[in-house]
Amino acid sequence: MIRVEVAYARPDKQEIVPVTVPEGTTALEAVKLSGITDIFPEVDPDSNDMGIFGKVIKNPAAHKLRDGDRVELYRPLKIDPKQARLNRAKKKGA
Repeated sequence: MIRVEVAYARPDKQEIVPVTVPEGTTALEAVKLSGITDIFPEVDPDSNDMGIFGKVIKNPAAHKLRDGDRVELYRPLKIDPKQARLNRAKKKGA
């Protein structure tokens, strides 16, 4: 058995859920086992982007976890970061 964490954050609430899982468990399986969807019903493990310690993983269903990993679930972006920067620059210059 290995210990991992599953993390999700909204602007108003953040949660890190510790989970003990069998060796060979994938990131997707750990998220489903963690019960994080009970805390954040908007989370869809099958479609949310995920990462390990800030590094995006391309295929969470195939990414096997190691002891101590923290699986992070990412919210979809509301605006493209480049566009947001451009908007701030225009606002500052006005």
